[in-house]
Amino acid sequence: MDPDRSQNNFYISNARWLAAGLLCTLGSSFGQTFFISLFANQFKDLHGLTDGTWGSLYAGATLTSAVLLIKGGQFADTMPLRKLAMIVICGFAAVCVLMASHGAMWALFLAVLGLRFFGQGMISHVGMTATARWFQARRGRALAITSLGYGLGEAVLPAIAVLAIALVGWRGTWLMAAAVILIVFGGALWFLFARDREPQGGETGGLTTGALGRHWTRPEALRHWSYWALFPGILTPAFIGTVVFFHQSHVSAEKGWSLVEMAAGYPAYALCAIAAVFIAGRIIDGFGALALLPLFLLPIGLGIVLLQTSDAVWIWGVVLGCVGFGSGFSSALNGAVWAEIYGTRNLGAIRALAVSAMVFSTAIGPAITGLRIDDGIPLEQQGIVMMLWCTGLSVIYVFVARKLRALIAAPASET
Repeated sequence: MDPDRSQNNFYISNARWLAAGLLCTLGSSFGQTFFISLFANQFKDLHGLTDGTWGSLYAGATLTSAVLLIKGGQFADTMPLRKLAMIVICGFAAVCVLMASHGAMWALFLAVLGLRFFGQGMISHVGMTATARWFQARRGRALAITSLGYGLGEAVLPAIAVLAIALVGWRGTWLMAAAVILIVFGGALWFLFARDREPQGGETGGLTTGALGRHWTRPEALRHWSYWALFPGILTPAFIGTVVFFHQSHVSAEKGWSLVEMAAGYPAYALCAIAAVFIAGRIIDGFGALALLPLFLLPIGLGIVLLQTSDAVWIWGVVLGCVGFGSGFSSALNGAVWAEIYGTRNLGAIRALAVSAMVFSTAIGPAITGLRIDDGIPLEQQGIVMMLWCTGLSVIYVFVARKLRALIAAPASET
């Protein structure tokens, strides 16, 4: 059969499940840092916050979300996905309404907590876990489609949000977000998750084993060196990406750029992220997720250090493009690597801890860098340290990937 025709048939015949995953990641945009940070100036003005205090509040809410995700993420293994998705969607819409109506700082904390838990965390986790479990032979391509939601959201939502704020105000914009989440995403996911995926043709479905020919439990994974070897790299893209988006108002003030000018750089992020997830999908299907391990941090490290090279606003697009490319690699890797190593039976629980840790990194990133900004160390200078971290980990992961390939190839009798 013609490979192109076979590939098209794959996308067409699996459109229902690919769309479900994509909508989950796209819907998560309303709880992602790039969207919340568009309202940073309004929040700071309303409550009298500095970069450091706003970052600390954001960190506290996000850390609480990370703790909740350790338990909440396990429901992806035990609860019907349709039911879980609807619970998450309703909670997500409710906290958007809270954000629109809040007046006290404690309510802002609860609203950010809800956005991070239901948005950044749970709905994204449901989509990525379902996709990794539904697909095996073409898991990379399937995860590439699912990961498109991140890039699409980052491409279109900032401009829409800026326009909505100008037309209906920031509170009205959050009410619009609640309606879109509940009606559009809720309605679509209710329909798409109504039927689970079954094996089709040469595409394997159902549960698949991981290293040593078995399904790992979360305690078994946590006792093994491989889980902790992956953690520093898995946390890094979330840390740096969150810092870049969270402190865009600081960058705007330092560079003399308007947020409207900076919004023009988001398409560069989205296009590079979309290109990266498709490239990563091909690499994963052809060589396995571990082939990405020594590579995925390098574009992010390059992007953050480029911020100091120019005061012209076009450099912001280059920075976002590099970070987007690395983030695209990262999202594809995170979707596939846990299933590849540990199997799919307990994927929700195993992946939930990793997602929780990533949320943790998005919490400490704004807090640490925000306090350093308050101390007079601009983000440009902090970027040098981040770049060196990415480079060092990439070198280490050449050897880690080699050991993990040997673990996966080892017979089931080995321990």
